[in-house]
Amino acid sequence: MKPNIYETLQTQILEGKLQPGDRLKEEELAVRFGISRTPVREALRRLEMRGLITHEPYRGVVVARLEPSAVSELYVMRETLDRAAAALAAQHASETEIAAMERQIARDRKFTAKPDALAASNRAFHQAIYRAAHNRFLVKSADALAEALALLGPTTLAIADRGNQSVAEHAAIVTAIKARDSDAASTAASTHIRAAFAARLQQMDEDIIALSGSSATAKTKKPRKS
Repeated sequence: MKPNIYETLQTQILEGKLQPGDRLKEEELAVRFGISRTPVREALRRLEMRGLITHEPYRGVVVARLEPSAVSELYVMRETLDRAAAALAAQHASETEIAAMERQIARDRKFTAKPDALAASNRAFHQAIYRAAHNRFLVKSADALAEALALLGPTTLAIADRGNQSVAEHAAIVTAIKARDSDAASTAASTHIRAAFAARLQQMDEDIIALSGSSATAKTKKPRKS
């Protein structure tokens, strides 16, 4: 049975296996999946319609990148939704759901030096809070943001000590949920997302500085004599 190339590529983008800026070549994908270029072309068309891929001059089809202004807007919405989810979870989460969150935090403390593993667990943690809120419309709203979140780029959990901070912030959310304190849960969720946004801005600034340094080096490098 031939793999569904659209679903496979979509999953790889959402899980961060394909990063913003990564190239997607029709011919290479056709060979990789053992199919003709026609279904590859259709899959890429569908991904482009969803905003997951785009065309860049001189590079062709690439996984889309978010504009800086879009990143700010995304975190505003993420904070709004996460606050609501945490507050509702404090009211509606079952004891079983809360216990599962506590176990996940205990596991995550072992992943703080493994950013990619912690990032995957981080996504699962936030999904657990939304499920514990027991509000289908809130879950749908979160799902709508999922694809945009995937376009943020490499995880900020690789920043020094951010992993430990993130797990501690998660623990504060769960503590408030367990105490059935909606206000405290909402505040803890807001603190977490704002810290995540600050880390993202730091990462973006460092990327700009690194890129500027590379450009300056390239300009000052003397050409080799033939």
